[in-house]
Amino acid sequence: MEAIVIEVSSVEAAQCIRDGDTIAITGNGGGMLEADEIFAAIEARFLASGHPRDLTLVHALGVGDADRRGVNRFAHEGMVRRVVGGHWSWSPRMQKLARDNKIEAFTLPSGVISLLMRETGAKRPGLITRVGLNTAYDPRLGGGAANDAAKAARPISEIVTLGGEDYIRYLPIRPDIAIVRGTYCDELGNISCAEEAGDLDAHAVALAARNSGGRVLVQVREKRKSSDCIARLVQVPGVLVDQVVLAPNQPQTHVGGYEPSIAGVPHAAPAPDTKFAGLSLPSGARGIIARRAAGEIRAGQSVNFGFGIPGGIAAVLTAQARLKDIWLTVEQGIHNGQLIDGALFGAAAFPSAIMRSTDQFDFYSGGGVDIAFLGAGEIDAKGNVNVSRLGRDVVGPGGFVDISQGAKSVVFCGTFEASGLSVHASGGRLSIDKDGSIPKFVEDVREVTFCGPSALAKGQSVLYVTERAVFRLTKDGLTLVEVAPGIDAERQVLDRMAFRPQVASDLAAMDARCFVEDFGGDGGASLAKAGGGHA
Repeated sequence: MEAIVIEVSSVEAAQCIRDGDTIAITGNGGGMLEADEIFAAIEARFLASGHPRDLTLVHALGVGDADRRGVNRFAHEGMVRRVVGGHWSWSPRMQKLARDNKIEAFTLPSGVISLLMRETGAKRPGLITRVGLNTAYDPRLGGGAANDAAKAARPISEIVTLGGEDYIRYLPIRPDIAIVRGTYCDELGNISCAEEAGDLDAHAVALAARNSGGRVLVQVREKRKSSDCIARLVQVPGVLVDQVVLAPNQPQTHVGGYEPSIAGVPHAAPAPDTKFAGLSLPSGARGIIARRAAGEIRAGQSVNFGFGIPGGIAAVLTAQARLKDIWLTVEQGIHNGQLIDGALFGAAAFPSAIMRSTDQFDFYSGGGVDIAFLGAGEIDAKGNVNVSRLGRDVVGPGGFVDISQGAKSVVFCGTFEASGLSVHASGGRLSIDKDGSIPKFVEDVREVTFCGPSALAKGQSVLYVTERAVFRLTKDGLTLVEVAPGIDAERQVLDRMAFRPQVASDLAAMDARCFVEDFGGDGGASLAKAGGGHA
């Protein structure tokens, strides 16, 4: 077949976008699969001419650097009219537009957005799923409308009943433009992500635009002859691609350059420990929580770690020589490997498999995870958790809802209080140097991202781990089951909560080894066998 790919500059690609277009993008924090050269050209065109304007932007994962790249390129008043995003923290400017009601701000679970792109591309009637029921994404509880402007707009989901059970139908979103990224293309426009840190939802995003009559723009580092390419490494076939922008200086991530180990390249050399966060042990309160949470893991389990404090658990397991005993996944499509924490969360050094994030989310919503470790912003007496609206800003749930509703067991990990908390551990005991100024155990969470009563009804096991106390969700509500050595349960735990939880009759002490940086001469195995200290 003759060459069909059209090579254009980023400036020419930006000219394709019209006022009012719906643009779907792929990418992840830290610069993973971020087509920022195209984004920058679109931004420059808007700043110079005021066009394109009134755009709708759709992104499943957080994209950007909390400064100028990624979604930040679109965060100008008038440039976007509506944003449907899974995670917003990497764009403070877009958060401000949402806060000021300059845009219609919708948040949805990341897996919902990615899978909705796939369903839209297949011309199915949207995504029909249980994910989001009884949370802020349930249309009866707000439907993901995150500000007044969104609440006044047309809903983007509805409840449907099938076989006597309620489901959410997320309505199709038909992109006019898809913007995705790969490592290289061939002369037919086939796109490979062979040297990227993930595949994410690039295929689903391209499919949605192409089959909705839209255009697919792709940024790649280089062009190769098809005779030099491996067909099985193509993530987006050329039949879906309209234009390709060559960006020779395209970095793999915001760290810069290309690191073979995080692309899963065979025989790659290890990356320096200082190059990526998370390859060293967490410390302080974060380390205490990670060590205690790691005690819940059993050999042979399928395990998920979420963003934030849970991201440090993998390093603890590595130090305990236990990482090899589990099957680790994260929502970006990574299986196993040395999980990278911080801004580049979602990548791993030496992964054993890199899948599409759409496939990963199918695995999660189908119940493939034995135990998930996720963050917690607020927790209430019913065991509800909020991570999606903190302070004044829209945050979004990321993959939290998809994962927490499907996992057999969930362990929420977070400090007991926020803002200013300072602690230290010595001799197997914990001391509070300074209390946090923001309570996290509240009467009612501001927004339900995880529904405790629904989890109980499904028979999920739910634990809440902090640096000073551990709680379990029971039929009587939140129950205090462990307290750190050196902590006064009444004064430093119960009196600092907005509600009075149940207290277990066999209230136990958290394992003293959690308060030693290199705890467990047996690699933490005995703590795991003991069920983390409380059966």
